[in-house]
Order: sequence, then structure tokens, then C-alpha cells
Amino acid sequence: MTTAVHFGAGNIGRGFVGLLLAEAGYELVFADVQTAVVDAIRAAGRYRVHEVGEGAVDHEVTGVTALDSNRDAEALVAAIASADVVTTAVGPNALRFLAPAIAAGIAARAAGARPLVIMACENAIGATDVLRGHVMEVAEFPPTAARWANTAVDRIVPAQPEGAGLDVTVEAYCEWVVDASGLGDRAPSIPGTTVVDDLAPYIERKLYTVNTGHATVAYHGARVGAATIAEAVGHPVVAAELRAVLAETRAMLVAAHGLDEAALAAYGEKIVHRFENPALPDLVSRVGREPLRKLGRHERFIGPAAELAEAGTIPEALLRAVGAALAFRAQGDAQSAELAELLSSLTPAELAAQVMGIEPGHPLHRPLVATIASARPD
Repeated sequence: MTTAVHFGAGNIGRGFVGLLLAEAGYELVFADVQTAVVDAIRAAGRYRVHEVGEGAVDHEVTGVTALDSNRDAEALVAAIASADVVTTAVGPNALRFLAPAIAAGIAARAAGARPLVIMACENAIGATDVLRGHVMEVAEFPPTAARWANTAVDRIVPAQPEGAGLDVTVEAYCEWVVDASGLGDRAPSIPGTTVVDDLAPYIERKLYTVNTGHATVAYHGARVGAATIAEAVGHPVVAAELRAVLAETRAMLVAAHGLDEAALAAYGEKIVHRFENPALPDLVSRVGREPLRKLGRHERFIGPAAELAEAGTIPEALLRAVGAALAFRAQGDAQSAELAELLSSLTPAELAAQVMGIEPGHPLHRPLVATIASARPD
């Protein structure tokens, strides 16, 4: 039987990537640092995925196991050494912590073994390239040792209700697009994935529509006191800001990739409909967390805003979303607290450069600095 090792046994790992791997027939091994989750998966060996929305079905995932990345380090290396596929859903900032185990697993593979397919399934552009860079810092391998494929993934997985255990509630819609250029002859057969020759249009379409839209709703929703994403989208001010942002990112995507504008508009409306799903009790506080990362240079706001500014357009709706992000605070979210401190201690120009990567002279610099200045506390 073919084996897949998936780093990240959280809700996205179990409810999306792990589900598709299991349904593709892989013997699924989760790796995680959360001992309680690892022990629960080992004890149960199964869990259920509940879909909500149009076309929803329930899935029973069976025959799975898990390893503690710290406690079971040797077993994890052995699992990677014998695996066919390694995937991740740990968050872009955690990828560097996976590098030692993956490097050791590749080194331990038998002579003549087929190349290991590695795919980082994160909400970030080029996440697999980032992971590869971290692994290569640990050890270098011949090109035949592994195939590294960037991906674009999309499924809304909200915070789960108390007492759900290993079961996960997800939206029915999902998309997993894989870049063929790094796979060679090792494209895995995973129903539910789409393998393409050029990933850039897909990953930017997803990041700058779904993720930009989701964060826009969260940050403007927080300002109007909404608790959930569905509640926020139902507020006329938030709905108007969401569609204004999507209009700007749509213009950027059409210009950058030649995408069909009507098809992209329909895609955007589908995204709005997904956000409105009352059966997904997704919290504004969850979606808005980690604002520092989301305000990064190549992330969901500044990435498209910079491209629009470079083309001569002031991205007013995206800048309003940035202003809302700067005002966002969530209990227990270290980044929103850090952002508040930076907003008070740095000048607007310093914050634009340090957090958002926009230096003086860039066409976005002046309106962005004005946005930051208006968000600073009195």
C-alpha cells in the first residue's frame, strides 16, 4: 500500500488534505506536536468529516494513525523514508520546523527508491519552495531524491464546536491545485486535485479572492461588532467593502494573468455565497488572527494593492481593508497585540517598510502611509 505522511493533524489537515489522501487510497500517517491529538488519532484510528452546504456529504476516514513529531522522532523519519507523498498544513511560519525530519527521512530512503513527492498545502505563494529551502539548509540531496510541487488549496474549515473530538465540520466546496512543473513523472493520483502547468493564476486567484475577501470581512466585521463571518457579510457596510475589494483584486488578476473578467466575477460571487453560509459558524476572531502576516508584502492585501499602484491605480478599497486590519484586536492573538505596539512605536513610514515591505518611492507608499497615519491612536 502507498503511504502518505501529513504534517498537521489539525482541522484543515483532517478535514481537507488528509481526507483526500485517505480517499485516494493512501495509508495515512499524521505528524503533529499536539500530543493529545496524536494520542486520540492513535486510539480511534478513524474520524468523520461533516460537510455543510450545497452537495454536502459525510465522510468516514478509517485506518489512520499519528506520530508525535517530538516524541516519535525516529518513527517519523522512518515513515518519511518509506512514504510516497509528504504534505503539510501547519501554517507558513512553521514550515522551517519540519525541515530536520524531512531531510532525515529523505536521507534514509532506500537506494533506488522512487522520488518522494512533497507538497506544502499552505495559504501562501510558493510554500513548497519555502519548505524546500529550509530542507536544503539542513542537507543537500540529488534532484532525483524528491519532487517538490507548489499547490493552491481552498476549503473553509471553521473553528470546531466544543466536544467535536476528532470529527471535523467543513464546507462542501474544496479545491486543491498542484503545479506539474516540479513533479516530472511523479504526479500522484489524488481524486479531488487538479494538476496544472502554470500554478500562478490559480494561486493568486485563490489568495487574492478567497483569502483577501475572507480577511476583509473579518476586519470590517470586527469594526461593526459582528461575531461570525456570516453575520459580518450580512451587514451592508461589510458586504459593500467586500465587493469593492473583490472588484480591485479582479482588475489586478485580469491584468496580470489574462483571466476572463466575467468568469472571475462569477467566481467572486461564489466566494461571497460561501462566506454567507450560516451552517459554517466561522468566527471573525479566528479569520482575522495573525494580522502581521496578512499585511506582508506578498500577502492578501499589499500584494494586489502594490500591483494596482504600480499600474497607476490607487487601490482605495484594499487600503480601507488595511486600515481595518490595523485596528483589529483579538484576545489571545499575539500578532494583533504586537501590531498595536508597532502602530504606536513606529512612524507610519517605518511601519509601511518594516511590516508591509513598501519603501519610499513605491507608488503605493504615500497612500499607504496616509492609511497607517489615520489608524494610529491619538
